[in-house]
Amino acid sequence: MNKYFSILLCGLFLLSSSLIAQEKEPSNYNYNDAFGHDFYSKNGTATRSASGKPGHAYWQNSADYSIDVNLNETTKEISGSETITYTNNSPDALDFLWMQLDQNLFKLDSRGKAIVPLRGSRNGDKGQDFDGGYGINTIKLIYNKGRRSTEVNTTYTIVDTRMKVNLPTALEANGGTVGIKIDFSFTSPDYGSDRMGVLETKNGRIFTLAQWYPRMSVYDDVSGWNTLPYLGAGEFYLEYGTFDVNITAPATHLVVCSGALLNPSEVYTAEQQNRLKTAEASDATVMIRSESEVTQPSSRPSNTATLTWKFRIENARDVAWASSASFILDAARINLPSGKKTIAMSAYPVESVGEDAWTRSTEYTKASIEHYSEKWLEYPYPAAINVAGNEGGMEYPGIVFCNFESKTERLWGVTDHEFGHIWFPMIVGSNERLHAWMDEGFNTFINSLSTAAFNNGEYEEPKSNMHRMSSVFVNDRLEPIYTSPDNLKERNLGILAYYKPGTGLVLLREQILGPERFDEAFTAYIDRWAYKHPTPDDFFRTMENVSGEDLRWFWRSWFINSWKLDQAVTEVKYVKNDPTQGAIITIENLEKMPMPVVIEIKTKSGTVTRKTLPVEIWKRNVSWSFKVDTTEELSRVVIDPDFALPDSNTKNNKWKSTDGTASVEILTDYLGDYTAPGFPMKVTAVEANGILELHLEGEEPLPLESEGNGEFSVGEAGIKVQFNAEKTGFKLDLGGQVFEFTKS
Repeated sequence: MNKYFSILLCGLFLLSSSLIAQEKEPSNYNYNDAFGHDFYSKNGTATRSASGKPGHAYWQNSADYSIDVNLNETTKEISGSETITYTNNSPDALDFLWMQLDQNLFKLDSRGKAIVPLRGSRNGDKGQDFDGGYGINTIKLIYNKGRRSTEVNTTYTIVDTRMKVNLPTALEANGGTVGIKIDFSFTSPDYGSDRMGVLETKNGRIFTLAQWYPRMSVYDDVSGWNTLPYLGAGEFYLEYGTFDVNITAPATHLVVCSGALLNPSEVYTAEQQNRLKTAEASDATVMIRSESEVTQPSSRPSNTATLTWKFRIENARDVAWASSASFILDAARINLPSGKKTIAMSAYPVESVGEDAWTRSTEYTKASIEHYSEKWLEYPYPAAINVAGNEGGMEYPGIVFCNFESKTERLWGVTDHEFGHIWFPMIVGSNERLHAWMDEGFNTFINSLSTAAFNNGEYEEPKSNMHRMSSVFVNDRLEPIYTSPDNLKERNLGILAYYKPGTGLVLLREQILGPERFDEAFTAYIDRWAYKHPTPDDFFRTMENVSGEDLRWFWRSWFINSWKLDQAVTEVKYVKNDPTQGAIITIENLEKMPMPVVIEIKTKSGTVTRKTLPVEIWKRNVSWSFKVDTTEELSRVVIDPDFALPDSNTKNNKWKSTDGTASVEILTDYLGDYTAPGFPMKVTAVEANGILELHLEGEEPLPLESEGNGEFSVGEAGIKVQFNAEKTGFKLDLGGQVFEFTKS
């Protein structure tokens, strides 16, 4: 008998809860979708710990480059020879090697050119009548044994922007090395997919050279060889190593490049060398070659037609350079937290001069590098160089290219953004080809902090109204952030790679974890994965482990899916209809994204208080009621009063006294213990926040809805309770089976 009633009541109680929820405004929220525990698809491994750290057996391969290159200013041809020393630290013997030939994007028959739409694109060569790509004749392998070096010709296969290099014998695991010697040449496009190009100025062409040499593909523990083609939108994934680069250019040119200049006495005049020494000790910008000197032959060594500039950068994943006779050059010291110094430099044409323009570039560069070094991790390279070119903005280790026409806050913004990329992805070496948000989005986030800090907030932007921004971040035309850039509509890349993930980190920092816990976890992520190859899981796990928060609901909502947020104030009523005894406020989550809640409550006399509720209220609820201890009537209740969350429907965020309060039936006379013949247990009627509940031993409380005149029900669950006029008993109708209870 007891077992029968237990099963019956349990089923009816579950049904009643479901029906109560259905009677309210329909909600799309499913708390199991948001908080389900199956977020991570695999456990930790020997190479990647479940805590988000590199595993105890983490490995990655390396590539060191020695490159000699020549620039032909007239034909725009770049020709050179490189020797790559590739080290296989993986546990796998490698039968072949894959390399990246990014310049092949500009061949007429490239895949990237084939997918440019008729309306045009920022990816590619912007319709230039141009057939680019690499010229490669032979590839030799170099094997070293002791002091002896042997060169061997090998075969190779070029497939669009990739090249497979065959090995006569497999490259040994756990430290095997091989040299790859390649002679290469290409003609630079004028506009190289907004990453490189040739800018015409009145004092000569500016060459900004990137993706200019054949580069090793990454072999990792996630995908093996990473061989996605370069189509233009997806950026890069590269190994770390040391670069020794010798650049031969016309003697009239100034050349700047990633890393340290090793032979300044051979390429600068004596006066320029002295000015550089002054700049290395100066916090103010020092002119190395001024606007008036650009056209003076005496500003360049004149005893030779060409000069060779020698550069070296260590622990870098790439190298880029720029060359022009038109460059103005200035510099200033960068002060690093450890006490070390590096140098900020700017190279730009006379067209870019101006106190509202590039004359402040070195000031911006210095401030940006100093901020990020203090906030996150110290800048690692010998110089930070900003170059004016025809790119919108593009980043490389130690050097960036920014648009020559940028001014004021636009120049600050692009300079700060491109140098922010030193941390993501130049230091923290994520796979940009797959996960643009892990470099662009993270960088956009740290840019918001650096901009607020720069020059007492000179360019600080006001806080966004996130209610208005929700239509930008979450709409049916957008793919999820997690989508790879080559799979995004080009118009959506700016939102989904930059602004939405950047805003997501702001939300995580300001609204969920708080700045202290967020900064600790984010710094740990940078420290753990500096000069390594993190995946999204490594980031997610690090943030959770270091902060101590389960954030799977947030990753699902904002990054993996494109869920909406809609929090609503649905009801306000007073305890026993008496404002002096407090108010009960009901809120609901109507869309798929949960978030913590901030409620602002204003009384008739003008007193304003706030109540904060954790995201856990949504772990098993669509609707949530809570009591506010107040002694007077309320005039207004507002959810998310600061417009800090991306709520997609502001109309239901506010309750005003003119909306009226819900009437509460006085329940005192109904309360007490009741028994009934044939019913196996005592039933207790209690009041909980203005609702009459029946409590049975060992069962969940059964909430009742008042129908008036002593009648209560649980909607369509088939449960009815009718009290007698004296409130000394009631009839309980369980789906047609009636029990008569009396108060004991």
